Amino acid sequence: MYRHPLIDRDKMTPQEALDILIEGNQRFKNNVQRDHDMLSVRDVIKDKQHPFASVLSCSDSRTTVELVFDQNLGDIFSVRLAGNIASNKAIGSLEFSCKYLGSKLVVVMGHSNCGAIKAACDHYKGGNIGEIIELIDPAVSLEKTITEHRNSTNDLFVGKVCIHNVEIQTERILKRSSLLTKMIEKKEIGLIGAVYNLASGEVEFDQSHTYI
Repeated sequence: MYRHPLIDRDKMTPQEALDILIEGNQRFKNNVQRDHDMLSVRDVIKDKQHPFASVLSCSDSRTTVELVFDQNLGDIFSVRLAGNIASNKAIGSLEFSCKYLGSKLVVVMGHSNCGAIKAACDHYKGGNIGEIIELIDPAVSLEKTITEHRNSTNDLFVGKVCIHNVEIQTERILKRSSLLTKMIEKKEIGLIGAVYNLASGEVEFDQSHTYI
């Protein structure tokens, strides 16, 4: 995006923002990322940021959203917490990015083989991690199709809990943020869930739970 700094981001639609992310992820997946002129971009954004999208993702070191979506400095407002949980502070950060900075799209992105999801599947308790697990626990309970080996050793179970967690965190944003909900209703922003596959590099967007 900031290869073309004169694009009017204020007039961008949520769908256009999503299309840019999808195109960028395809480049990343196929290992054809474009060159990013960091020096000139730093000069463009040094006084003001205007990210076109905001992503609530996991803190996992393998899920850096700017790389996964092949975007430049200043393109994505990144909120990262283990398990991509929509804590109150995370929601506040997303509100800031949309209302104050002008982001047009919010993405809640989980990923395969997530350690926080596995910890929740094992009902791990200890330290401050418990606060994270508590917000993921509803996703564990929601998964009813698997009745045996409901722990981190079962990859299928972990994968399904991950998908449920994205759905739950997305809905939590809607329930906890009247500010974002009103912006969605006015078509000022969009909200969508997604899961990133660590092996393939592909981000699969949840078209069944889309608010665009």
